[in-house]
Amino acid sequence: MPSPYRTIFAAPGSRGFSAAGLFGRMPLSMLGIGVVTMISQLTGRYGLAGALTATLAMAAAVFGPQVSRLVDRYGQRRVLRPFTLVAVAAVAGLLICAQRGAPDWTLFVFAAAAGCVPSVGSMVRARWAAIYRSSSRELHTAYSWESIVDEVCFIFGPIISIGLSTAWFPEAGPLIAALFLLVGVFWLTAQRATEPVPHPKSLHTGGSALRSPGLQVLVATFVATGAIFGGVDVVTVAFAEESGKKAAASLVLAVYALGSCLAGAVFGLLHLKGRPATRWLVGVCAMAVSMIPLLLAGNLPLLAVALFVAGISVAPTMVTTMALVEAHVPRTKLTEGMTWTSTGLAVGVALGSSAAGWVVDAAGAKAGYAVPVAAGALAAAVAFLGYRRLAKPVPTGGRGEDERHLRTEDDERVA
Repeated sequence: MPSPYRTIFAAPGSRGFSAAGLFGRMPLSMLGIGVVTMISQLTGRYGLAGALTATLAMAAAVFGPQVSRLVDRYGQRRVLRPFTLVAVAAVAGLLICAQRGAPDWTLFVFAAAAGCVPSVGSMVRARWAAIYRSSSRELHTAYSWESIVDEVCFIFGPIISIGLSTAWFPEAGPLIAALFLLVGVFWLTAQRATEPVPHPKSLHTGGSALRSPGLQVLVATFVATGAIFGGVDVVTVAFAEESGKKAAASLVLAVYALGSCLAGAVFGLLHLKGRPATRWLVGVCAMAVSMIPLLLAGNLPLLAVALFVAGISVAPTMVTTMALVEAHVPRTKLTEGMTWTSTGLAVGVALGSSAAGWVVDAAGAKAGYAVPVAAGALAAAVAFLGYRRLAKPVPTGGRGEDERHLRTEDDERVA
């Protein structure tokens, strides 16, 4: 029996746009942690580093859905290229100001402008959705594959970013991240054959995709989930520095991503039945519980083990989230809907990294892990409260309504 992953790549052009997506998503794991490393080296101020990362993430939260909304209307090539050039120019301005010791406000201005970076992961997943919209099994595998790609970025991205910034010069990590973005987006948008066709303007009615009750639950939960990720990144760098091994932070964070990557690879091989909403709820709760051991880790090896275990629940939850977005968002707004989940993560990363930076400055690195623990508890609470919205099927113009009808009776029993 052929591998499900081999099957999905039988589609013409799929290898090319997925590879381009890998390059374009590297800044997702490199830019924020690169800014933290750069500012901490140049100024020693983790509070400022966390605030800048928060500004970058919050700006991405504002601009990201709007960029994707334009993509749904006008296509990826016409929209992504100009916004990418603006983002790269803003990153360049941020690095120059940091290197020259410019006033703090200039750093925040450029960090905010850099937030218009496109959500490349959403663009790639939209291409998979266009190819396998009528096949839920292949689409599940495709989303699992892209989750693996995400985690590959988070395995190697921090290593590259922190490693270059500590071994070469402080600005090296964010600089290389900007170059990855430029190459990835222009390579992706050069592949016109697999680009989803924009829907006619007459179909873009009803306002934002965020009006969907199910998407609101996903986004709200992902705000708390992003706070987990943002807190873990900042505190781990500080924890490694307190241990006298700051460069090891990239390896520890890579272990976190490795756990998620392996889990995502296995998850994509499974032919799952039952309610996606239930799997999603279990995944969110597992992420929350997995944060507790971080408070008990007294050294870097133990921390790495705890983060590896914590990572196991990440990719399956993300894959299920994308399936739920497709089930609750109109087809004409799919890219925007996927980006809203990324936006929720970005807002959470902003809040989590900022809060963690201040806790580290005030009470030390180990105390900082209370931030992701609290964020995990909040994510689980929101997921429980919003479960009924996700369990209820809705017409979206997506793949067969018959499949949703078959799930209705089971969903109603749970609700």
